Order: sequence, then C-alpha cells, then structure tokens
Amino acid sequence: MSTVDYALDDGICVIWLNRPERLNAVVAELVDDLLEALDAAAKSDARAVVLAGRGRAFCAGHDLKEPTPEGDSRPRLDRLQDVTRRLRGLRQPVIAAVHGYAIGAGAEFAMGCDLILAADDAVFAFPEVSLGLSVTGAASRLLPLLVGPLKAKELLLLGERVSGAEAYELGLVNAALPVDDLMDTALAWAAKIASHPAAAATMAKRALDSGIDSSLDAALELEVSHALITEHSAEVAASAEAFRSRT
Repeated sequence: MSTVDYALDDGICVIWLNRPERLNAVVAELVDDLLEALDAAAKSDARAVVLAGRGRAFCAGHDLKEPTPEGDSRPRLDRLQDVTRRLRGLRQPVIAAVHGYAIGAGAEFAMGCDLILAADDAVFAFPEVSLGLSVTGAASRLLPLLVGPLKAKELLLLGERVSGAEAYELGLVNAALPVDDLMDTALAWAAKIASHPAAAATMAKRALDSGIDSSLDAALELEVSHALITEHSAEVAASAEAFRSRT
C-alpha cells in the first residue's frame, strides 16, 4: 500500500492516508489502498480503528489535477463508495481524526466513520455543487442526519467552508480540540473502546446504524446516478481545467 499506512498495536488499528504531497487527495490508487487497509483491519484482532491523514490535511477531496478517466465511470464510482460501505460494515468502531482539509470526498470519508474528532485547524466543505458535481459518499444520507436537513442543504448549495469549532457546533463532529492533542485524544478514545468487550461494542455500532443504514444503499445508488450525469458535463470540464491551470 503506497498511499496508505497501516499499523496495529495493542488492539488499535491506525490507518493513515499517505499522499501528503497532494494533501491526501483521492485517486484510484488511494481508494484501492484504503480498501485493502480496511479489509486488513476487519481480519485483524483490532477492537478499534483510527483513520487519519499524513502531512497538512486529512483529505482534500478528489485530486482535480488528475484527468477524469475515460470509459464507464460506474465501476470507479462504486469502488469509491465501497469506502463508505467498508467503514460502516467494520465490526470495530472507527474514529476519524481530522486535521487540515476534509473537503468533498475527504469529509465523506470522515462521515463514514462512527466518531469524528476535529482539530482546530480542520476545514470541512462540500464543494461539489460549485464544481458541477454530485456528492458520492452517502453525504446525501449522513449529512442531514448529523446537522439537519436545512443546514445540510446550506452546506451543499453554498459550499462554504466550516472550521473544526463550527463543525462541532453544528453536530458534524464529536469534539473540536487543539491540533497537538488530536491524535492523542483519538488514540485515547480508541483505547477506551478497545477496553470494552468487543462483541458489545460491535452490537452497539450495529444497533445504532441499523436505522441509518436501512436507507444508505438507496442514497448511494442515487448519488452514483447523479454523478454519472454530472461527471462529463461542460461545467465540470471547465472547472477542472481551471483548477489544473493554477500555478
């Protein structure tokens, strides 16, 4: 796994997104490596998982410097959405430790986790509409559950950035804390979860997710349908070219 680091120690699995030179922006290789790491966690004796990002960001969303792949987009989109499915499907609770950018797909990766900690330098945003794109990581289902339907529409339609402290006020994250305390707190939370009986933690996660995830598959399918419509539009081509031409 060249774009993701994986470590397991004392019942805690830590998965690091590791494309720091691109702010951990999403490319196909990162998706494949992340899914491999999540599968390894599922097969391990870990009792809690922490998802974090190397360098200056958690994940800056899709790497718009990369050209849109040719051909049928559905398999690639399904593969991306498998990240949400794997995170939700893990028996272990997953804690997102978010610092720096959590934009677009990065914010969706965080929302796929069971708990979210945000550093004071965290920046959440959903810029898809401004780029002519569609959300893809079950944001259409998970975001309204966390912040309410009206605020979810505001975040998606305006695309404005939200700080870690603001995210906490909105209910998007569990806690906001100084960046220097982020990983220590995430590991402390993971250790506390790992100290509980593993079966009980799994059942609690499953019980709480049962009502949420009953509509998750429908949300993911609708998002793919919208993404297939928007991905090759003239607006997306123009915004992508503008981004790539930046110095």
